[in-house]
Amino acid sequence: MTVTYQGNRLKIILTDIEGTTTDISFVHEVLFPYSAKHLSDWVRNHLELPIIQDILQQVREISGQSNLDVESCLSQLIIWHAEDRKITPLKTLQGLIWQEGYNSGELKAHVYPDAAECLQHWYAAGLTLAVYSSGSIDAQKLLFKNTLMGDLTPLFSMYFDTTTGSKIESQSYLTIADELLVLPQEILFLSDSSKELAAASAANLNICGLNRQMTAVAHNFMYVKNFLQIPLKLL
Repeated sequence: MTVTYQGNRLKIILTDIEGTTTDISFVHEVLFPYSAKHLSDWVRNHLELPIIQDILQQVREISGQSNLDVESCLSQLIIWHAEDRKITPLKTLQGLIWQEGYNSGELKAHVYPDAAECLQHWYAAGLTLAVYSSGSIDAQKLLFKNTLMGDLTPLFSMYFDTTTGSKIESQSYLTIADELLVLPQEILFLSDSSKELAAASAANLNICGLNRQMTAVAHNFMYVKNFLQIPLKLL
């Protein structure tokens, strides 16, 4: 089956999460408060884990203060959390905390029904699906594994996060294309962020913006209200 998009043969659909597949309120009103509430105690209770020591060391390196003790590192993480900074050690820690919440049943992930329906349809049509989010790869997998509609992780072949690069830098999208072994124009990127869409477009990816409230946007890109409106022709 051939899949076309604005004249190009598509091989990959690369999707954002927050505000795209998933209601932004779930992230900001459920996930973020959960990790904020548990952050300090979670780190103190798991100091023996190598990954926690790695996180603390990354905090020291990023802050430029090599002598920070645990409590000072926690203070820095709390500040970054409040600022919603897209910093790898914070995102890794959030993923670990959310994993515990999902495992206990306290958390269930939201995914828009139209997103789940289209992703399943595109997967069945032979497209490769991938995720690019500022949340850690582990957090991405946890979200899609624990949705109200069941485990969606079998749909996705690859996941990308801040370790690939900033989502508002074009080079990140070129790196993703290289890792997926396709040309940039063989990828369709979906996001609610005009800055991310601009960066992807500059890297020659096809783009489509999700604007569920159809509010005013900064760029004159193509926007749709939901996944069902994405102009994707399956031949």
